[in-house]
Amino acid sequence: MRHKIGIRREDMYAWERRTPLIPEHLRQLRDQHGLEVTVQSSGRRIFADEEYRATGLPVADRLSDCPLIIGLKEIPVDVIERDKVYVFFSHTIKGQPHNMSMLKRILDLGATIIDYERIVDEAGRRLIFFGNYAGLAGMIDTLWALGQRLEWEGIHTPLARIQQASSYASLAAAKAAVSAAGDEIRTRGLPKSMDPLVVGVTGYGNVSRGAQEILDLLPLTEVPPSALLSGMPTVDPTRPIVKVLFKEQDTVTPQISGTPFDLQEYYQHPERYRGVFSQYLPHLHVVVNCIYWEPKYPRLVTRQDIRELFEGDHPRLRVIGDISCDVKGAVEVTVRATEPDDPIYVYDASRGTTAAGVGGKGPVVMAVEILPSELPREASAYFSNILRAFVPPLASADYSGSLDACKLPPELKRAVIAYRGSLAPDYRYLEDSLHLA
Repeated sequence: MRHKIGIRREDMYAWERRTPLIPEHLRQLRDQHGLEVTVQSSGRRIFADEEYRATGLPVADRLSDCPLIIGLKEIPVDVIERDKVYVFFSHTIKGQPHNMSMLKRILDLGATIIDYERIVDEAGRRLIFFGNYAGLAGMIDTLWALGQRLEWEGIHTPLARIQQASSYASLAAAKAAVSAAGDEIRTRGLPKSMDPLVVGVTGYGNVSRGAQEILDLLPLTEVPPSALLSGMPTVDPTRPIVKVLFKEQDTVTPQISGTPFDLQEYYQHPERYRGVFSQYLPHLHVVVNCIYWEPKYPRLVTRQDIRELFEGDHPRLRVIGDISCDVKGAVEVTVRATEPDDPIYVYDASRGTTAAGVGGKGPVVMAVEILPSELPREASAYFSNILRAFVPPLASADYSGSLDACKLPPELKRAVIAYRGSLAPDYRYLEDSLHLA
């Protein structure tokens, strides 16, 4: 049997305009696999109702007759229905307190969660993600924030003409604007006080690759982290922006002096390591955080780091683009997440408070939680192109029996957080978080 599929509208965030499956891909799934699909009506989605209707897909206000619901972000507690199978980013696997009530409601109603974040191969590599679009939008927003901060300081640069990612009609238009700023920097240079301008990027996964794709449109000189500690590097005046890529071995060191860094040991025993990223902060104008972080790992940037940095006169650091956006996580001064209509704040290093905008004694923090939504059409098409391969097995699985017998392929079975009202075996550790909620 094939389950009727409902594509839900996104209603948790006012700025969320993406969709998990675009009209053309749904049409292909219907025609090639005989799938029955209903799209929930939305006046906000970047792909309008009319675009789905134009491909012959029904659009309705409710999805009550669809046992399989495919969405993107968290689902409001009051719209969760009994016995349904939900496919979405649940943001529960770290025991996130703000989503435990949603998880509890799903368990109470005998429903099922299949989480995109846990659709992984045998090596644990994610198979479906928006990470690169978070990086793309996040770096655009970071450069915009930097340009605005420098303007506030009276330092005029071509970066001031870069807008926030959500302001552009397309990714191509955003890239053209960054490239234009880069061309002007290449020919005219930067103000002496910002030459060279040093941008540190942490991580090397999908998020980082997206961020670097935008940064690389500027006239760059790339140097290793060690070069910062031996003095500000001399660079070609036509390439006055210095890019520094940080990996784990640059940001942490073994607790026992003289012990060599071992990546697998770090993953398995992070308590044996301590953070050392603070040694680079005095040399960076911008930090762009793209790492995956859990509380067991050392922080990248602490409040104490920022407090000490800003006790001095005129520190270089202007902007922290926290693309990963773990609140009070890897970047401890990311004290709250933001949305595209209010994307930045200044963290006051002496008081530990925040203020909207770019002015103040402390770094500007860009911490937009739903960055891919700033490039909604391209991000949706990218995600949909990956997801559509998983839709036929999702639709044909038998959810009436046990998890072992449901006939989901392994990569999807690994992503089942809750099944018919019970936590799946790999996620029973969440019981503690549920009790605390």
